[in-house]
Amino acid sequence: MTETRDRTADPALGPPDRDGRADGATVAAVFAFVLLVVPARLVLKYLPLSLTPANVVSLVAALLWLCAQLTLALGAAKGRNPVRTALFAYFTAMLATYGFATAGPMESDELNLADHSFVLVVAIVGLALTVCDGVRGLRRLDFVLKTLVVAGAVIAVIGALQFLFSVDLTRFMELPILRYTTEGDAFVLERADLRRVAATTGHPIEFGVTCAMLLPLAVHYGVRARALREPALRWWVCALLIGCGLMFSVSRSAMLSLAVVGVVLFAGWPVRRRLQALVAAAGFLVAVRIAVPGLLGTFVGLFTDLGNDESIQYRTHDYAVAAQQISRHFWLGRGLGTWYAPKHQIFDNQYILSMVETGLIGTAAFAGLFLVACYAALRSRFLSADAVTRDLGLTVAACLVVPLAGSFTFDLLSFHTVTGISFLLVGAAGALLRAVRADQLAPSQASGPTIEVTR
Repeated sequence: MTETRDRTADPALGPPDRDGRADGATVAAVFAFVLLVVPARLVLKYLPLSLTPANVVSLVAALLWLCAQLTLALGAAKGRNPVRTALFAYFTAMLATYGFATAGPMESDELNLADHSFVLVVAIVGLALTVCDGVRGLRRLDFVLKTLVVAGAVIAVIGALQFLFSVDLTRFMELPILRYTTEGDAFVLERADLRRVAATTGHPIEFGVTCAMLLPLAVHYGVRARALREPALRWWVCALLIGCGLMFSVSRSAMLSLAVVGVVLFAGWPVRRRLQALVAAAGFLVAVRIAVPGLLGTFVGLFTDLGNDESIQYRTHDYAVAAQQISRHFWLGRGLGTWYAPKHQIFDNQYILSMVETGLIGTAAFAGLFLVACYAALRSRFLSADAVTRDLGLTVAACLVVPLAGSFTFDLLSFHTVTGISFLLVGAAGALLRAVRADQLAPSQASGPTIEVTR
């Protein structure tokens, strides 16, 4: 079946760029680049709160979104959207938790952390709403997601230098207006005599999971470029670099995240692409085995020796403590950000940590947010007649499964980079659904060059 689409007049693509004006996509792209490239442990000096440059950009995005909702002249979308509704529900749950926790007496350190955490919630929800309502059309959404992929390739190079040559470029990124949150922060750890690298993120686990979320996007744009007869090599290079970054993290969580991504993609890909992916993966693993002896064996050992793994034992020994804390504040928790190390034991499970800090209501809102975003992405795939858009919907859904699955293996919301990417992709799912519905409501008329898309 062959379908002709006018990709210049298609409403789903959004209005053509006018006068080079900045919009929600511009803000989101700046956020994506700053989030990934600036080391996560660098915060701005001279501020009463520890805020990264990405936090500041997302706070600006939240303010811009609020201003755009007060006028019809700035082009922000309005009206119902499942992602927008889920973001409001999540923010309401966090507001209720914050109000409940701060209504009674609190120790000063926990009160300060609750204030700080709520500011970050405002920032990250505002960023997601900016993407959902301010990124109008597929052209601008592609711009944001391509920025994510390119920035991901950049940090993968930084991670490769750390892993292969023990060269840490992050030490040269400390600008005069920035400072590290603590002295002696290291972006390189060790496991089984191999370096575990974090690139610019806060921890090797976060780096690996970040790469697992970005790899499907790089593959999508490689396939898309080939289908539209555009240069594709750049995207395959990005995919290769991001894949190497995932391996260099030496992270079990990264491999589990990649596995759930693969399940979603294989469920929606045609048989030919599945076979191509398997062949490419096999070739990649052979190359890794030759280039870095022992790396694949380490990954195998992470899963075959679970019973004796100290990190697994550490993750499970504190369940009794968690159960006791959950029972004290079952519905709204003890307060967002108030359970922290070294004062309290670390829960390497975001669902357990959320139950302690935000209760059942906050945990359900957190999980529900990503489930709704996955639904929006898959709904976009179902509604669209364009093969490229359908593939983007599947890809975004695969990326959004990672926070849902990864939250079982580490405290995701404690890491700013992967949290920022997760909420940006939540907004992207909403923006994609808006674009597809716009295409349905205003069918395009052939009035320009066309591209044949075969499905």
